[in-house]
Amino acid sequence: MRSASGNGFDSSDSFAVSGAAERTARLHDIPPSITPSHGDDSHLLSRIASPADVKALASNELAELCREIRTTLLAYGHQHGGHIGSNLGMVEATVALHRVFDSPRDRIVFDVSHQSYVHKMLTGRAAAYLDPDRFSEVTGFTNPDESEHDQFVLGHTGTSISLACGLAKTRDMEGPGSGIGNVVAVIGDGSLSSGVAFEGLNNAAEQGGNLIIVFNDNEMSIAGDFGGMYGPLARLRASGGTAQPNLFNAFGLDYRYVEAGNDVSALVAAFEEVRDIDHPVVVHIHTLKGAGYDGEETHADRQTASASPVSFDSPTGVHPTDNVNHSEPWHSDHCNLSDHEPHEGQCEASHWQNPDAAIGKPDDPRKHYGKMAMAALEPRFAAEPGLVVISPATPGSNGITHEFRERAGAHYVDTGITESHAVAYAAGIARAGGTPVVATTASFFQRAYDQFFQEMSLNRSRVTVLDFLGGLSGSDNTHSGAYDVTMFSNIPGVTMLVPTSARDYLADLAWATAPAGSADAPAGPAVIRVPGEAILAAERDATLLPVTGGQIADRPQSASLPASASSASGGISAATVRGTVSVTAQHADARHMLDWRVNQTGSQVAIIGLGNAYPLAEQTAAALSDDYGITATVIDPRQCTSLDSDVLESLRDGHQQVITLEDGQLEGGWGEKVTAYYANHHVSDGSRNPHVLNFGAAKEFTDRVPLGELNERYGLTVEQVTEAITRCF
Repeated sequence: MRSASGNGFDSSDSFAVSGAAERTARLHDIPPSITPSHGDDSHLLSRIASPADVKALASNELAELCREIRTTLLAYGHQHGGHIGSNLGMVEATVALHRVFDSPRDRIVFDVSHQSYVHKMLTGRAAAYLDPDRFSEVTGFTNPDESEHDQFVLGHTGTSISLACGLAKTRDMEGPGSGIGNVVAVIGDGSLSSGVAFEGLNNAAEQGGNLIIVFNDNEMSIAGDFGGMYGPLARLRASGGTAQPNLFNAFGLDYRYVEAGNDVSALVAAFEEVRDIDHPVVVHIHTLKGAGYDGEETHADRQTASASPVSFDSPTGVHPTDNVNHSEPWHSDHCNLSDHEPHEGQCEASHWQNPDAAIGKPDDPRKHYGKMAMAALEPRFAAEPGLVVISPATPGSNGITHEFRERAGAHYVDTGITESHAVAYAAGIARAGGTPVVATTASFFQRAYDQFFQEMSLNRSRVTVLDFLGGLSGSDNTHSGAYDVTMFSNIPGVTMLVPTSARDYLADLAWATAPAGSADAPAGPAVIRVPGEAILAAERDATLLPVTGGQIADRPQSASLPASASSASGGISAATVRGTVSVTAQHADARHMLDWRVNQTGSQVAIIGLGNAYPLAEQTAAALSDDYGITATVIDPRQCTSLDSDVLESLRDGHQQVITLEDGQLEGGWGEKVTAYYANHHVSDGSRNPHVLNFGAAKEFTDRVPLGELNERYGLTVEQVTEAITRCF
C-alpha cells in the first residue's frame, strides 16, 4: 500500500511469466489495437482531458475506456514501475466516480492515494502515463500542486475519512457558499485496519450529513490481511452484504454492498444511488487487486511455460481467476515476493512493481540489510520464545521475506498498517519479559511518535526498532526519512545506533536484543538506523573507503551472535553472518557500545561522519591528504544519542576544525550538538576551541529529487566539504 519510488517490491514483466522471461525480461509489445496512443483520437483515453469528458462518453464506451486504462497501467508498470496492483483493481471504480460525481466541486479524497493513478489519468494527466518522456511529471500520490482535483498530499494511510469529515463539516457550517458538494472518501487496500480510520468512522457517524465512504475491499493489505475485522468482512462478502455483525452498522453508519467491484456499470448505478445522500454511508465494493494481470496460469506453470502475452478477450481485460481464496496469508496464491511475477488476486508482489530495467539487479539496502537481520535473529527463536519480529505491514520491502515469515511462525507478527499499535504492542511484549523487534520505514514511524515517548521510553521498555530508509533519499515527499535522527535521538531514554557496516549493524542488533536479564543488555529501548545506499556501496567496493578500506579494528561486542544462520533465510547465508561479525565473549563490556571510534588519528582537521555520511568523511580525508598534505582525524560516532566527551576533548589539541557530516536534517539534528558542546564548554585558551562546521540537509520537504542532486544541494560532496575546510585556513 505504501512505498517510495524504487523502494518497493521486485517484480517482472506481467505479460511474460516464465522463468526464462525473468532472466531476459523485456517490455513486450502490446497489440496496436488496444494500445492507447497519446494524441490519437481513435483512443478514448487520449481524449480525456477532464472528468467532463468521462461524463460525455456513451454508456457503452465506459468499458472500452477501462480496457485502455488497464493496458496503459500494465505498460507503465513495465517501463516506470509503481503501485500497479491496487490501481488495476480500482480502474472501474475510479471511472465510475468521475462519471457520477462532479470533481472538484464534489471532493474525492483517496486514502494513501497510491491508488489514484487512474484518477490522475481522468483529470488531465493521462500523458504522464502514456508518454515515457513525461513519466516524471506526476508523483505516485495525490498532490494539489498538480491538480485542483487532488485534495491533499497523502502517502500514509487511514486518514481519508477524517479528512473527509473535516471537508464535510465546513460545507455544512458554511452552507452553499462553501462551494463543496458531495464529499467522498476512498479507503481500502488494507488502509481500513489503521486505527485512525476507525476514529474517522466514529466521528462520521456522530457528525452526520452527506459523506460517502467507498471501501475498496480487495481482500489484501500489502501482504496478507491481519486482524479480527477481516472475518466479518469475509462473511459480508459471502452473504452479499447481509451478514451480521456488520462493523459499519455497528458504528451507526448506513451501508451498501457491491459485489461486482470491477463492473463499471454496476458501480455507476451504486454511486448514483448515494449521490447527494443526506447522511453518511459506506459503499463496500469487492474488487480484485491486480485485475488484468494474467491470473489463469498456476505457480507451477510459471516455472515451465513459455512466455505469452496477456489475452484481452474480456471487455475490460479482467480475467476469471480462482486465486483469491486462501486458508492462511503466507500461501496467498503462492505468489512469493522474490518471483518477479505480479498477477491477479492476492499477490504480494503486485503491490509495488519495479520496472523491467531493475530486474536482476542486487538488492537495495532495505532488502539487503533486512534479510541480514532476519538471518541473525532466526536461529535464536528455538531458544528464545519471547523473541518476536513485528512488522506493521510492508514486510517484503524491508527484506522480511515470505520464506522467513513461514519459518518464523509465531515469532513473526504482521499487525497491519498500525504503527502506533505495533510500538505499544512491542512495549507490552517487553514488559512481560519478551524481546520485540519492530521493523518498518523511517517515515512510517512518525505515526507512532506518541507511543515512542509514552509506552516505549517513559516505561523504559526493552524494544528494538529497525529504522529503514532513514536519511536522504530520492523518495517522494511523503516517504522521506531525512527527519529520523531529529525524531529518535531526542527522545529521553532512547539509544539510537547508527552503524556504518554490516558487521557493526549485526553487533548492534545482538546488543539491543540481548535477552532480558543479560548482563550486557541495554537498560531501555534502542533504535538501529539500517544502513543506506552509501554504506552498502562501500561494502561492495572498498575503494569508497580510502582511509580504512573497510578494515577496522574489532569493536567490543555485547553478545555473541549465533554461530550459524539458515541459508534459506532470504539469501543471507550462515557464512555471511559469521564472516561479518566476529563472535566475542558473551559478556563483553557493553559500555563501549556507545564509544565513538577513531579510525584515523591526524591533526588540524577532525571529520566526524554519522552513518550514511561516514564514507564521505573518509573520501574527504583522502582528498585533504592528496591535495593539501593534511592528515585529518576520521571518526565514526556509531550512535547519535550522546556525545563522546573524551573524544571531543581530545580534539582540542592539534585540531583547528571539527567537521560534522550527516545525511539528515541539520537543524535540530546531530551535528549541532557537537557545535553546542564546544560553545558550552569554551576554554580560556582560544587555541583549544576548535571551529565547528556542520554539513547536512535543509529543513524542507523534497519530492523525488535524486540523491546525488540532494547531496550537491546540501554541500555533502567531497569537493564542497574540502573547499569549506580549506577556505577556513
